[in-house]
Amino acid sequence: MIEFQNLHKSYAVDGRAITALHPLDLTIGAGEVVGIVGRSGAGKSTLIRLINRLEEPSGGRVLIDGQDATALDADGLRALRRRIGMIFQHFNLLSARTVAGNVAFPLELAGTPKARIDARVAELLHTVGLEAHAAKYPAQLSGGQKQRVGIARALATGPKILLCDEATSALDPQTTASVLALLSRINRELGLTIVLITHEMDVIRRVCDRVAVLDAGHLVESGPVSAVFLHPQHPTTRRFVSESEHVDEGELHRDFAAVGGRIVRLTFLGDGTYEPLLGRIARQTGVDYNILSGRIDRIKDTPYGQLTVALVGGDQNAAQAGFVEAGVHVEELRR
Repeated sequence: MIEFQNLHKSYAVDGRAITALHPLDLTIGAGEVVGIVGRSGAGKSTLIRLINRLEEPSGGRVLIDGQDATALDADGLRALRRRIGMIFQHFNLLSARTVAGNVAFPLELAGTPKARIDARVAELLHTVGLEAHAAKYPAQLSGGQKQRVGIARALATGPKILLCDEATSALDPQTTASVLALLSRINRELGLTIVLITHEMDVIRRVCDRVAVLDAGHLVESGPVSAVFLHPQHPTTRRFVSESEHVDEGELHRDFAAVGGRIVRLTFLGDGTYEPLLGRIARQTGVDYNILSGRIDRIKDTPYGQLTVALVGGDQNAAQAGFVEAGVHVEELRR
């Protein structure tokens, strides 16, 4: 478990204190995949670098499994960092070393016997699907392959926590999907706690259990991905969600003006996403629908659907009550 207690960070610039991270409290459970999302400069990288003390906090505490990481001496910090792996946006591989050599590097630094290093490297390359590339150099690899090497290297010392600093930002969509699938499998099979920072809400939706949203160094919203993604409360979160779904709010409101009736957003979650609910409630209440927008997708492994509809005619109150009774979240956008 990782706990941030009143944690904050400032930098001295030209004699002035510039706040990168305002005081925040956040708990990350063991075995969770937690996403930290925010714009450039929001404080995301600062936050995760405070976990392994690549950055020193200006105040507050970071507790890792109950141990105060901010109070460790040099020996304690080295031991802590062996329990924390990290992967980077631009891979940070050693160009003069082979794939196997890069994965072996942290084990060599830890003084691991060569026979154990060789066995561990072979195991990790199998885990990330790069057995056939062990003798290649980074320049001979694709971006996705380089990131897989980075993941294998981060896992070399058997960490309990994996920090991912914009790990997919330099990758194309297809490669991003494969790397995220690998991270999900590692989380399931090894029980790793993964802290992932990104500026893409779609990455959060695919792999994370919970999400924290940063804006200008402030923690503005956090919670389960399904709650934050489907019912965002803070304007920053709403912008992230709209952008990830390619929703043009201005265009949507022009559509609102073109139709009559009561406008609601219906959110379906789980197996109810596929139920023929609209037709049944239309027959029961005499309400017609104008569908203004809609999508079906998944949050991690859970299906969800969202429809924005105009209710026309019939008993609209009974229709809304019917949706609520069926477990659908109803948000009234226009009465």
